[in-house]
Amino acid sequence: MMERAESCQKLYTRLRFWEFPDEYVIEPTDDAIPECSAVRGPKIQAIFGVVGMLKLVAGSYLIVITEHECVVSYLGHLIFKVVSMRILPCDHSLKNSSPEQKKVESEFSGLLKVAEMTVGLFFSYGTNLTLSAQRLNDLGHESKLLPLWRQEEPRFLWNSYMLEVLIDHKLDPFLLPVFQGSFQNFQAAFGKEIVDVTLIARRCTRRNGTRMWRRGADPDEYVANFVETEQIVQMNGFIASFVQPRVTERHFLDLRKKYGVVLAIELVNTVSIG
Repeated sequence: MMERAESCQKLYTRLRFWEFPDEYVIEPTDDAIPECSAVRGPKIQAIFGVVGMLKLVAGSYLIVITEHECVVSYLGHLIFKVVSMRILPCDHSLKNSSPEQKKVESEFSGLLKVAEMTVGLFFSYGTNLTLSAQRLNDLGHESKLLPLWRQEEPRFLWNSYMLEVLIDHKLDPFLLPVFQGSFQNFQAAFGKEIVDVTLIARRCTRRNGTRMWRRGADPDEYVANFVETEQIVQMNGFIASFVQPRVTERHFLDLRKKYGVVLAIELVNTVSIG
C-alpha cells in the first residue's frame, strides 16, 4: 500500500497574465488575490503555469502554458497535458545588434517556435511525475517538504534548463515541472475485480533527437533517446509497479564488468568508398 505523495509547498494552479506595453505581470488567482488596476488598459488572459525562461542573443523569452487538458487522475492527483504554450519576448531589442547577431537571433527564434509546438508534455500541480511509483513512495519526509521542482528526477525534467533563471528569484509556487512522454490510464477486469492500469513513458532530456543525428552513447555513457516505461496496477488500495528502460543507460559500465576493455567505433559522418 502506498501513501499519497505530495509536496507540502503548493503550486499555483491558475494565474492571471497581464500584458503591459513595457512589462508582464503574473498574478496568482487561486486564493482570490485582488486584481491589479487596469489604468493602462493591458491585455489580460488566464494561464496555467510558467514553463520557464530562455536567454538568447537579444534578450530573454518567457514561456507560459495557455491551454491544458486534464487526462487522468493518478494517485489522487489530476494529471494535465499541455495543449498550447506562448513564448513572450522580454527586454528584447535588436537595435544595437550586429547583422550576424540578428541572423542568429532569427534562427533561434525559429527554434523557439518549434519548442512551442512540442507534443507529449504532461504535468501535475500536486505530485512528482518524473519518479517511478516505488521511488516516489521511498521519498523521505524532508524531501516531501521541498518545492516540487526540487523533488524531480533531472533526467526527465523537460524544462529543467528553462527553470534555472527563475529558481534564483525564489519563485517556487510558480515553477511548474513538466515531463515529456506519454500518460495513459484504463480499467481492466481481473476475475471479479476491476483494476486501474496506468502506463507512463518518460523521455530523458539528454541526447534527444532523430536516429539520423542521435545514436549510441556519448563519452559520459548516456545513450541516445533513453526512455523509461512504467506500468502501474492499482487494486483494492494496493499498487504494483513494473519499470522497464528502453535501453540500459550505463551500458558501457555493464560491458566492462562482463568483457573488460571496450572499443567503440563511430560510424556516423563517415564517407563510404566504392
